[in-house]
Amino acid sequence: MVGLSAYMFYEFLVTSLLSNYSYLCQPVDYSNSPLAMRMARVCWWFFFSKVIELSDTLFFILRKKNNQITFLHVYHHGTMIFNWWSGIKYVAGGQSFFNGMGNSFVHIIMYSYYALAAIGPHMQKYLWWKRYLTSLQLVQFVIFLMHTGHNLLAECDFPNSMNMLLFGYCVTLVILFSNFYYQSYLKNKKKQKV
Repeated sequence: MVGLSAYMFYEFLVTSLLSNYSYLCQPVDYSNSPLAMRMARVCWWFFFSKVIELSDTLFFILRKKNNQITFLHVYHHGTMIFNWWSGIKYVAGGQSFFNGMGNSFVHIIMYSYYALAAIGPHMQKYLWWKRYLTSLQLVQFVIFLMHTGHNLLAECDFPNSMNMLLFGYCVTLVILFSNFYYQSYLKNKKKQKV
């Protein structure tokens, strides 16, 4: 997944730069130009990566790893498939590239962490930065929220229905990830002080 995330980040970045995409407001290019097709293709790969991530959830269920199955995990992975399916069906490219690019970058770091953790318990001393990974995910969702909020208010030739869907979705992710951060890193510290 590190390799796929790195490939997608590279493709989102390079294709957006070659196409002179605006990072604030980018309409969808529905043409068959090579760059429009390249952007649509990386959006498809991003959707496919979400299918892989949901499969991971199914494997947790089949292996009865109930401690790894949380509402946040199921909600996030289950809804990402719907969101990106509708994204590639109706607005492949356009400003949705921004979220795919940002999420791919975060996933390079996140899956690197998981790869190190999978090596074994002796790697634990190198995994002190999990808390910061959660912070990075939260920052990502806040950036997406601001980006989408800007596009709801600006004159941008990108469907407001998609902007509203993404805005609402990002609100839920900020709430859920903030709760996870609080439960995982702050609540226990408060208990230890008492």
